Amino acid sequence: MGKRGFEFVSAYQDAGLSLPARSTNHAAGYDFCCREDFVLKSVWRYDFIRLFRLIKNEHPLMPDDFERASAVLKPMLVPTGIKAYMGDDEMLMLANRSSGPIKRGLVMPNGIGIVDADYYNNDSNEGEIFFQLVNLSPRDVVIRKGERIGQGIFMPYLTADGDLGNGGKRAGGFGSTGR
Repeated sequence: MGKRGFEFVSAYQDAGLSLPARSTNHAAGYDFCCREDFVLKSVWRYDFIRLFRLIKNEHPLMPDDFERASAVLKPMLVPTGIKAYMGDDEMLMLANRSSGPIKRGLVMPNGIGIVDADYYNNDSNEGEIFFQLVNLSPRDVVIRKGERIGQGIFMPYLTADGDLGNGGKRAGGFGSTGR
């Protein structure tokens, strides 16, 4: 294994996927593709609209109104079937494709995603990379297997003087640090 790169998650080794690649010689980002056909539901449906109507008509909102709307208003995790290895002082920054929001209404609600070096081969999901996406368009969007969904950029990071880390070890997969 080299210094940094991509591999297939073992369960998808023979699924006909492509490793992320840069589109041009000067592109910073490696394009990630969707692992399988995936329906990204529009946020403009179900209880989200109901909540807007209640707010517009100045009705008091009940806790169950918020719970039902929250079930629809969260991002979906779009799978890639890909994992990334890198140096201990590096990370992979995940970013939206520039055409995602303007052409399809797809956004990353957290702006960027960070894949830490110790996410690779974790016990929970072997380090499979997912893109958190929200569909702001009025219709559900079907993302086809092999369609580009985002990009990843390897980057070094710096630590503060005297920071030796907390000695902790990753205990899970997606979203497991800081628990």
